[in-house]
Amino acid sequence: MPASQADAAWPDAGQAAHGPGVGDAAALRAAMVRELRGQGAIQSEPVAAAFAVVPRHLFTPGESLEVAYGVDNAPIVKRDDNGLTLSSVSAPHLQAIMLEAVEIKPGMRVCEVGSGGYNAALMSELVGDSGRVITVDIDPEIVERAGTFLHEAGYDHVHVALADAEQGIPEAAPFDRIIVTAGSWDIPPAWIEQLGDDGRIVVPLRLKGTTRWIAFDRDSLGGLVSCDYGLCVFVPFQGAGSYTEQNVTIEDGVVLRLDDEDIEVDRDALRRALHLPRIERWSGAVFDMPDEQMLFLLTNDPNMALLHADQEAVDLDLVARPALKGVPVLISGNSFAYRATRPNHDMSSGFESGVYAHGPSAEDLAARYVELLRQWADKYHRRGAASIQYIPKPATPLAPSPGVLVKRHGNVVITWP
Repeated sequence: MPASQADAAWPDAGQAAHGPGVGDAAALRAAMVRELRGQGAIQSEPVAAAFAVVPRHLFTPGESLEVAYGVDNAPIVKRDDNGLTLSSVSAPHLQAIMLEAVEIKPGMRVCEVGSGGYNAALMSELVGDSGRVITVDIDPEIVERAGTFLHEAGYDHVHVALADAEQGIPEAAPFDRIIVTAGSWDIPPAWIEQLGDDGRIVVPLRLKGTTRWIAFDRDSLGGLVSCDYGLCVFVPFQGAGSYTEQNVTIEDGVVLRLDDEDIEVDRDALRRALHLPRIERWSGAVFDMPDEQMLFLLTNDPNMALLHADQEAVDLDLVARPALKGVPVLISGNSFAYRATRPNHDMSSGFESGVYAHGPSAEDLAARYVELLRQWADKYHRRGAASIQYIPKPATPLAPSPGVLVKRHGNVVITWP
């Protein structure tokens, strides 16, 4: 169905719910494209044209047009019995960034892992009549929904498959591009095997409790090397490739999230440390680009994890506010230290990085942490400073070390040249 026909069937319902004029899907879609251009999320004409024509509202039934076309809105499609999100339609801002990174060209064969329908329709516009898009999901309900929405929007030529994508889609391979739209803890061998020689894969890879979308190209050794990356949030991968980080509660509302089982945690010792007075030490280094700084901290000491706290723990002054959204924490035996910030008008950002530390070894940990903050500010205070490689698992596994994250099927190696 052409976009104009899809839009024509919608305005009455939208106007009835929200008043005259609000139901103009075409106008809202055009406004979305303008905003995405202004943010820099859309940088190329083909991606702009795809967003301008695909009727996103058909893939978000039950949502208002304003929600459907909001650049930062990610409507939830399905929850589990505990209320946790199992599937959602990603926000246009993130979809645009990842589509620009994957660089889909006309005539390409593209595989999407994690289906909702809308992103596959965008990719169909990018590959054109001579290309092919296949979108795969492990959930039969999601597959049925995606197929229905694609049909209603006029994209019957997109193939929707039910499968556990851990094994890829061998019958449709090789692919010029693979784009993953679920948080993956690892990169299955099948994805690399089914990627063409000049292929690119964009995958939201979970690293030490956080997620970065990473655009990987093949390297000469059979692995992958990054050409771009950025912070993101995705629903975790299901099926054979699923993985759950370990959560260690050291006090009500205070949790350590561990991605590496080799980190030793003495829960009782850390609980005692938590109730000791904390020290604070300041680095004289700028606090800016927290996502880039976080990646550096998490990958430059094997004893780094994430510290999370709820509002009650912060109100009780057990931990400071940075832990509300998760903050890199350095753990050593009976002590721990985590990043702090304070206003400092001498800094370019107006803020300075520092450390809060608890426990008998607080001074030593704070000193180690402060040195990392200074290294980042002095050498890597910019976007895209890291180089990320994925190396399929060698015969002799690598031990965890700064910059090396051991996965099931291989190792992620992060360097800061």
